[in-house]
Amino acid sequence: MLRALSLLLLCGLPALTLAALPAPPDDGPALRIQGSNTIGANLGPALVKGWLEEQGLHGVHLADTGKDNEQRVLATTEQGRRVRVEVAAHGSSTGFAALKAGSADLAASSRPIKDTELQDLESLGDLKSPDAEQVIAIDGVAIILHPQNPLTRLNTEDLASIFSGEVKTWEELGGIGGAIHLYARDEKSGTWDTFKDLVLTRRGKSLAAGAKRFESSEQLSDAVSQDHQGIGFIGLPYVRQAKAVAIVDGDSQAMPPLASLIATEDYPLSRRLFFYLPPNRQNPWADSLVRFAQSPAGQAIVAGNGFVAQTVQAMPVIPGPAMSAQYQALAKEAQRLSVNFRFEEGSASLDNKARQDVLRVLDYLRAQGKLNKRVTLVGFGDAKNDPARAALLSKLRAMAVRRELVKGGVVLRDIQGLGAQMPVAANTEDEGRIKNRRVEVWVY
Repeated sequence: MLRALSLLLLCGLPALTLAALPAPPDDGPALRIQGSNTIGANLGPALVKGWLEEQGLHGVHLADTGKDNEQRVLATTEQGRRVRVEVAAHGSSTGFAALKAGSADLAASSRPIKDTELQDLESLGDLKSPDAEQVIAIDGVAIILHPQNPLTRLNTEDLASIFSGEVKTWEELGGIGGAIHLYARDEKSGTWDTFKDLVLTRRGKSLAAGAKRFESSEQLSDAVSQDHQGIGFIGLPYVRQAKAVAIVDGDSQAMPPLASLIATEDYPLSRRLFFYLPPNRQNPWADSLVRFAQSPAGQAIVAGNGFVAQTVQAMPVIPGPAMSAQYQALAKEAQRLSVNFRFEEGSASLDNKARQDVLRVLDYLRAQGKLNKRVTLVGFGDAKNDPARAALLSKLRAMAVRRELVKGGVVLRDIQGLGAQMPVAANTEDEGRIKNRRVEVWVY
């Protein structure tokens, strides 16, 4: 039932109205959200506010709780009933802990749920199922420096050496400034988990003991922007007055944290932001909020808060020398959609985000009148030791997406498999290979 409702929403039908929701409790919150500071600091409360306003509630406003990184959204129904939503933002891991303790209805996370958490919360249902795991936005972990630092790019190997303390001075990187000062998010942060997984752990390194840790994204960013020797990592909306640099991973091109590169998840430090709904402990208010977050109105709020919305758009691509002749020809004739289809680990099945993106792409193609031979799919893979196999698998992945689009009435113009061309991540690690296994959508 929930899956069917999600499909209807993404095909343009409205979310549930207030009349379909149970009455709010008299002595407690209608909805409790705990988890990611990246989401909970601003985006979460903004989504709650927009959702309650769409429900027709009156006097929707934020109220101070007197506690750091905790907010309350209050509103009133037409019948005069008070509605209270509580948002606590102390880090992604706290959201899953709160689900287990029964003190939250919805977990906000700036990283995927871990296998250990999945197992620990097994009694709540499968939190990796399409209904439970909801990607609400895309973010990029930006590497920030003082605005006057002359460096403009860093590769992920350098980042690992810097944040592990092995590289200690800017001069070792070809810059100036003396000793490097490290700034990092706290242990409970999903931003920290993402950075650790994408940069440190994959190279067997740990964060240097001298790094200054912050629970607040804003405070970390402001500290770096005032320290000529500072470097830190932060969610994209929190760059503020600092300077973000381009990132290289393996053989990828240098990629700045631009919205277009983050939307397609090509930027090496891009990440997904999630809401997790426990299937066996459903709160209709939580389900309604998630569907609002996935709607065009909700995605507009995502964009308005500095994150990257999942709204599908066509983007021109400038042909360049790093592209094959085949890809250059495509770039001259067509535009690329702002979405990449990716797959479950070790599988040819579309992942949860890709399943929803199929519906978004279909909606876009219908609206633009591009269902009949106006679409080309381009698959990519990782080379490993067999480029020919990569070329074959890349086309098979494109054909997997083709099957889903054909169900929606799309007649494809072409399907291409470009193998290991144009990697967006290093092929030396599983995480990079997974990112390189992707399917792009091009429209004429």
